[in-house]
Amino acid sequence: MKSRTIRLLALLGAFALVLAACGGDGSGDTTTSGAASETTEAAPDTTAAMEEPATSAEGGAGGDLSGSIVVSGSSTVEPITARVGEAFDGANPGVATSVEGPGTGDGFARFCAGETDISDASRPISDEEIAGCEASGISYVELHIATDGLTVLTSPENEAVTCLAFTDLYALLGPESEGFANWSDANELAAELSAPNAPYPEEPLVITAPGEESGTYDTFVELVIADISEERLGEDNDFTRADYNASANDNVIVQGITENPTSLGWVGFAFFEENQDVLKAIEVDSGESGCVAPSADTIASFEYPLSRPLFIYVNTTDLANRPELTAFVDYYLSDEGLASVGDAGYVALPAEDIEATRSAWTGAVGG
Repeated sequence: MKSRTIRLLALLGAFALVLAACGGDGSGDTTTSGAASETTEAAPDTTAAMEEPATSAEGGAGGDLSGSIVVSGSSTVEPITARVGEAFDGANPGVATSVEGPGTGDGFARFCAGETDISDASRPISDEEIAGCEASGISYVELHIATDGLTVLTSPENEAVTCLAFTDLYALLGPESEGFANWSDANELAAELSAPNAPYPEEPLVITAPGEESGTYDTFVELVIADISEERLGEDNDFTRADYNASANDNVIVQGITENPTSLGWVGFAFFEENQDVLKAIEVDSGESGCVAPSADTIASFEYPLSRPLFIYVNTTDLANRPELTAFVDYYLSDEGLASVGDAGYVALPAEDIEATRSAWTGAVGG
């Protein structure tokens, strides 16, 4: 069986690569400065050996900038960028930053059409999206800013389910599970797959999860579904069942999970942490890892099988004439800006990865 997980992890060694294309010029919940969560406090400097982007005061550059910055993309990354935008705009009242989270795929569509300055992403840009940016003449840099763990969820009332292996998840959520209305409907398929946590309870299977526009959906398919579906069904079957409640809004997914006692779905780790009093995280087994619960430690170490990198992509086509955009990214990558990662509930990068991200940005601005 091919390992797409290895391919994703390999990206962590190469995320500092500056990707460039050639010449040209945002649906979902929108957050403008002042509407996000509280401004972050400056984080302790744990990266003295590296060069931090220059910023002057809390919130960055210092008040003389003007213009607008448009950010779209991942609903997972949105809470981080919204916090950065609120703090930056507070220190720079002449700048208006808007942040929305319709999903990674929709965000890249807008970005490669020249409609946005930054694309939040919970997966790397695809070959098709790269071609779209090239066709529009959009140059950009990929910046790795945090780590997340896709968290498989159910209701705390669902005491029968505590751990699911990739084969269990395929039996319940893969393309062959279309039409399964109860958990127990997947028992026969689970037996074929030797799924270790079957048989499942004879209870309604109510699924609320990200839709195809979401990078969280793409990553789940890449890590959990694709290898098994290719082995059983051949190529071009790397998708989940379609008959579930799909949303690009993580809060809608959380609501769907909490309202059904035998629910199933998945979101980014921060949305679980914010709502863990009403949600239950199911441990995940890759088939080799054993059952592992998502936590800051298991996600940072990639012990948790559904760990993934988070990115922002910055349009570098006209940076020389966009001092407000340059200053915004400088602030984002400062210690103070990156404190928003932890404030939003995600896992901060180790010092060496922060240094690599900052080096990629320095290279993009010609420093």
